[in-house]
Amino acid sequence: MGKFLSVNLLQRVLVALAGIPFLVWVIKLGGVPFFLLLLILALAATFEFYRIARHKADPSPLWLVLGLTVLIQLNFYFMYIDTWELLLGIVLLLFVIELFRVDGSPLLNLGSVMTILLYVNLCFGALLQLRQYGNNGEGEALVLLLFICVWAADISAYFGGSLLGGKLIRRKLFERLSPHKTWEGYFSGFAGSCFASVLCLQLMPQLSFQQLLLTGVLVGAVSPAGDLIESMFKRDAGVKDSSALIPGHGGVLDRFDTIMFVAPIVYLLFCRL
Repeated sequence: MGKFLSVNLLQRVLVALAGIPFLVWVIKLGGVPFFLLLLILALAATFEFYRIARHKADPSPLWLVLGLTVLIQLNFYFMYIDTWELLLGIVLLLFVIELFRVDGSPLLNLGSVMTILLYVNLCFGALLQLRQYGNNGEGEALVLLLFICVWAADISAYFGGSLLGGKLIRRKLFERLSPHKTWEGYFSGFAGSCFASVLCLQLMPQLSFQQLLLTGVLVGAVSPAGDLIESMFKRDAGVKDSSALIPGHGGVLDRFDTIMFVAPIVYLLFCRL
């Protein structure tokens, strides 16, 4: 078991060393490169979520769900029509299509495909909109800060939970969905996110100290929810990882679940309120 963990940790580190510089570069580029990256991630996440849903339901054909994902993401970037109007049209289309399908339960089929489309596309759409926010680099700084805080929270929670888990607080954080998550890991992740946000003060002059700290506190406080939500779906379907696309990390859903959950909250907080 210990050898497996060390190999897994090595894989995670190597992927991070290669992936993080590339991701930061694309975030700084913004525009079409950032959109294309999010589109690829959204398609991969949709495919993974579709495979999970197939254990419980018989959603609409994969080609249709992937095509609708492309359509939604294109609309987030080019804003052809209001998002709610597009989603309204998609919902009505799926209802009509389900009339002609005979496999599975219509309630489960429609519920699964709508969960896939809404969860994946609204979360990545919020991240895209966050990057496009402001005229003085605020969007770029907010997206970078979001990733930095999530990474800091993940690393701090991992090592804090490994070293202190169960020694100070015997009760698990959320044992029903994630038996290995501990309160020590949670508080370590919270502290790591807050600390990382403060360190970014000199690196991100576009953001105020209040924006930096608020993001750090927010990410540290709610980031476990993203992982728990994905765990809820995977446990219901009886699968361990969403895929094996990213060595040592699992799939796109496994790696970006926290980003997907936190991005809409940060977007609403800074861009809409």
